[in-house]
Amino acid sequence: MSDNPLTQALEMDGEERYDYFLDAVVEEREIWILVNADNHFLKIVSEEDGVAYLPVWPSAEFATDYAKGSGDLSPKAISLPDFFKKWVPGLTRDGLEIGVFPGGQGELWITAPEELKGDLQEVLAGPSF
Repeated sequence: MSDNPLTQALEMDGEERYDYFLDAVVEEREIWILVNADNHFLKIVSEEDGVAYLPVWPSAEFATDYAKGSGDLSPKAISLPDFFKKWVPGLTRDGLEIGVFPGGQGELWITAPEELKGDLQEVLAGPSF
């Protein structure tokens, strides 16, 4: 394992990165996406199964790292309330999934917008004892 938190997180498997993402997003109260110069968000269509998804990251640093070499993409924050109120219904309506925390060569956790919202709300609510 590396001493660099960025490298460490990218070396995790998909499920570990998903958990890391949930904790980081709940702590910071924002989700990061990549947008181009026209403010259009990055959407990726998987070559394997044709699933279209919005990639999201827990911080600007991870989004920037993913975008390096792509030229016109820059990170943009979405507040958690905004994500819940506007993005989840919009992505669901458009039939887009969410690709949580892509990066490195590891697998990617792809989930439905409502499922991610539910998982985030569960973490926000705190541990239930």
